[in-house]
Amino acid sequence: MRLTIEKIKPAIGAIIQDIDLNQIDELQTKAIHQALLDHHVIFFRNQVLTPQAQAALAHTFGELHIHPIYPHFDDVPEVLILDSLKQDLRDNELWHTDVTFSKTPPLGCVLQAIKIPAIGGDTLWSSGVGAFKTLAKEIQQKILGLTATHDIRQSFPLERYATTDEDRAKLEQVFAKNPPVTHPVVRTHPDTGEHVLFVSEGFTTKINELDAQESQELLAFLFEHATQESLHLRWQWQEGDIAIWDNRCTQHKALFDYGDAHRIMHRATVLGDVPFYQPQNATH
Repeated sequence: MRLTIEKIKPAIGAIIQDIDLNQIDELQTKAIHQALLDHHVIFFRNQVLTPQAQAALAHTFGELHIHPIYPHFDDVPEVLILDSLKQDLRDNELWHTDVTFSKTPPLGCVLQAIKIPAIGGDTLWSSGVGAFKTLAKEIQQKILGLTATHDIRQSFPLERYATTDEDRAKLEQVFAKNPPVTHPVVRTHPDTGEHVLFVSEGFTTKINELDAQESQELLAFLFEHATQESLHLRWQWQEGDIAIWDNRCTQHKALFDYGDAHRIMHRATVLGDVPFYQPQNATH
């Protein structure tokens, strides 16, 4: 059975209709994987996946990640729980690519909407492929081959996540296990060969080859450019929605505009590889 795919915007996003993710065969799985490469983030309505089923779906893309900070299911540690009544989720209200503080940032994520506020709580995704393509040629040439530092402390500051001495000790351990890492400013997508602008305000702190002022100015420009309206979509969640995104070529932002309303999401994250840049593909 062919998938029914409805594009959301030219640069990013598609909805896949009339499918139950509990009952997909090998051909449908391959088609979903291709749709993700084509559209960067894909959505499914009216799904009900147990944590085990969600992990199994995510596992079709690769091995799964266990997050160092967020809570997860005891029997399915690969599926973390984002509960607005139990956690401070404000860190998600800035543009970021997940876990780029790792040497091997995730390939992608499978996110399920469990409980959604009546108003608010939308998520935005932006295309890093579109971001690079729409840069002026001289800026493309300037940033090809540059590297940037990504730091977990940018999104998990002690002043917000260490309210007790115990919390502080735990967070210091996380920091020690996750020192700042270096990634290319422009990475080559390992499956498509496309160039991706790979910086975000969530974790990118500096461009290593530039002085502090030029680095700060260029990053500010790139952050704004990468998230402009033509390159991003805004998804209004319904309970039972599933989003799958390619973390190698997108960034996203979860809006924290719902006050004390209750929002619960379950997320499974697929392990990725070391980001790289191939100069020979500069005109790919």
